[in-house]
Amino acid sequence: MNRQITLASRPVGYPKESDFNLIEVPIPKPEDGQVLVKTIYLSVDPYMRGRINASKSYAANVEIDEVMVGGVIAQVIESKHPDFRVGDIVNANIGWQEYGVTPVDGLRKIDPTLAPISTGAGILGMPGLTAYFGLLEVGQLQELETVFVSGAAGAVGSVVGQIAKIKGCRVVGSAGTDEKVDYIVDELGFDAAFNYKSVTDYHTELQKLLPDGIDVYFDNVGGEITDAVFPNLRIKGRVVICGQISQYNLEKPEMGPRFLWHMITKRARIEGFLVFEFADQHANALVEMAEWLQQGKLKYHETIEEGGIQSAPAAFISMLKGGNIGKQLVKIADRD
Repeated sequence: MNRQITLASRPVGYPKESDFNLIEVPIPKPEDGQVLVKTIYLSVDPYMRGRINASKSYAANVEIDEVMVGGVIAQVIESKHPDFRVGDIVNANIGWQEYGVTPVDGLRKIDPTLAPISTGAGILGMPGLTAYFGLLEVGQLQELETVFVSGAAGAVGSVVGQIAKIKGCRVVGSAGTDEKVDYIVDELGFDAAFNYKSVTDYHTELQKLLPDGIDVYFDNVGGEITDAVFPNLRIKGRVVICGQISQYNLEKPEMGPRFLWHMITKRARIEGFLVFEFADQHANALVEMAEWLQQGKLKYHETIEEGGIQSAPAAFISMLKGGNIGKQLVKIADRD
């Protein structure tokens, strides 16, 4: 049998475990051009919160009683396509389930010799690519600029800061615990960081840590931290909107200051993006990132929940509340 996590109800505020159901269905059979895969690691990510709202998202919402959306690292256990063999490790989008059938055009092969296969859902997967294209293509980062990253200890933010350091920039981050602050400074090489839960005046803290202003702000969280960035932008600064995790679980929208007039005086730019816009460039980016990883220029951390598919809702909720350092994964099964 195949165990799946489906959406039981649309969350109000932070999701609860009761918003999800664990069900069993027969393992599906692949047809011509398809493969059957067994999930090894399940990725849980902030974007999933928007996909279970009642309001429309940028992509199709998960409907009640549907399998939760999500990417996995999986092993091919039956193939009806010549390009994929039994035993191949792939990145697939089959959602929160132990087994899934998928057409091969949605698969990416994972090379187990480059790095642990779990990295295919993290630093060498969607989060890493999001950091790469968000910073270099959307943010148009130049050498020796100043960069501020919110959510800097997460799967995306931690990579953003490291790429900026590779490019010779000064990098400051914010995170939600002292442990995370120490991690991004001592382990990842950020120049400075602060705990947004203990610092109360973000504007003054940014002025202190980035006295010459901010060239590129990589925004993962939104809210008050983002409000404080606008007055601290340099002329021709760029604000890259990747996520707004501080807003995802609010029951009522926050009322914030109206700071867009700073975009006039700073002649700055704000741009949001989705990593899928750059799909035709993903392969080349992964080659470069794998080289950085093997050279020791990129480091990563994974928070792995070992409890199997039934623990996915708890891991998802924990991630939304900042319980992870780096990439949050759920271990579903061992590799054969």
